[in-house]
Amino acid sequence: MEILLNEIIDRNRHLIENGKVANYIPALAKADYRKIGVTVAGRTGSLLYSAGDYNEKFTLQSISKVISFLVAAMDNGLDHIFEKVGLDSTDEPFNAFTKLDLPNIHKPANPMINSGAILTTGMIKGDSQERFQKILELTRRMANNPYIGYDEEVYLSEKETGSRNRSMAYLMNSKGILDGDVEGVLDTYFKQCSIQVDTMDLAKIGRFISSGCEGIDIKGISRKDMSVMVKGLLFTCGMYNYSARYAIEVGIPSKSGVGGGIMGILPDGMGIGIFSPALDENGNSSAGIGIIKELSRRLHLNIFDDRKLQADLEAY
Repeated sequence: MEILLNEIIDRNRHLIENGKVANYIPALAKADYRKIGVTVAGRTGSLLYSAGDYNEKFTLQSISKVISFLVAAMDNGLDHIFEKVGLDSTDEPFNAFTKLDLPNIHKPANPMINSGAILTTGMIKGDSQERFQKILELTRRMANNPYIGYDEEVYLSEKETGSRNRSMAYLMNSKGILDGDVEGVLDTYFKQCSIQVDTMDLAKIGRFISSGCEGIDIKGISRKDMSVMVKGLLFTCGMYNYSARYAIEVGIPSKSGVGGGIMGILPDGMGIGIFSPALDENGNSSAGIGIIKELSRRLHLNIFDDRKLQADLEAY
């Protein structure tokens, strides 16, 4: 499997030239755009296949929205969340909020765009630090890594330059959508985006969801149904306004972040983590998209592909 992953990295390395790092957040602008790492998590807890810069640390950014959504669901139940946040895909960029200012729009389109994620984070019970601690603890549990922390430099950089996120939060507050301490909610949001992982952590998070969200208890829904719901949400909304095309070309429920990460949920209790910080125009990893697209094609992982994976990953 490592031979296959190294080959796919080499075949897609040129795609980094099509992107650039997220320089609108000064701390992220320091990332080495040449780095590429991949990990595939097999069906058992210790089975990991990695290649490239797989142990390079980077921040979750928008991938953290999946985790904060799960925490909010545990605290409130899904019905309460979807009273305030929609479950619709969008053709707008992840940081757009023009539609939210229209008089007939009363909630963000979904929990995976910034406005919806900020609102979802605000539903987690507790003050700013308590909310963050819940998100961090669940991240550690999903990745089976108690040492995961956050990058304070990235957190402070996001907080200092987060005018657009701040604007949408106060817009939602003015419309009565976001209640409570707006700055406290934003502080949690900036900090959760700064949680630091590597591709092994991402792959294990994907495996955790694929395996049925063991240990996550949400009122009114089984863990298996919760896993299905998360996969459906990511399939339609996880890759920003590229989600529909990604669903066709890749066919793997995934979530990206502007730190260069892509977390994919593979079938049968497997997951994938990819890192390459050069981003395309949609905010997704340029080389990362190429890598997961080729991996999906060669292993028949696209859910619309009638062909099935012919052998276990161990055969590679």
